Amino acid sequence: MLALKALPSTSNAIGLFFGTGIILLAVASYLTQMPVLDLVTWLQNVFSWSFVIIFSALFSLAVVAGASIKAGKNNEFLYDAGMQAANGISTLALTFTLLGISLGIGTLSEQPLTPSSVNGIIGELTKQFSMAFMTTVVGLPSSAILRAWVSLRYTKIEKE
Repeated sequence: MLALKALPSTSNAIGLFFGTGIILLAVASYLTQMPVLDLVTWLQNVFSWSFVIIFSALFSLAVVAGASIKAGKNNEFLYDAGMQAANGISTLALTFTLLGISLGIGTLSEQPLTPSSVNGIIGELTKQFSMAFMTTVVGLPSSAILRAWVSLRYTKIEKE
């Protein structure tokens, strides 16, 4: 129960979640030279809203848990919460990879393959495969970085 007091209140967590999201969108907009609306449309097209929302929630949970690890506290709960959230990101990434491949194959099997329909089918297939591989490209490294950060932070603070 003591570890739960280390987490921010619900309103602070929601504010942190949305505030971080807005800052990240602004940075991404600046780096890519894309307007925010175009960037949001691209995120939706490539990743889907469900991936973006679940990924953001898990990422925020891992960061809040890792940042809440402090000296002189029982940090095991926070460590476990951070690690589970980071592991959830890798599971999410692999799940959406399989979903994208499955949707692509489903698209291929639903339409007759004729010389006149090949271009359209390949376009739809590559769209689904793009989601499949981008979720892995973003999710697995993010998960690994978060796991390493939470683990190293926990170990460092517990050794003090």
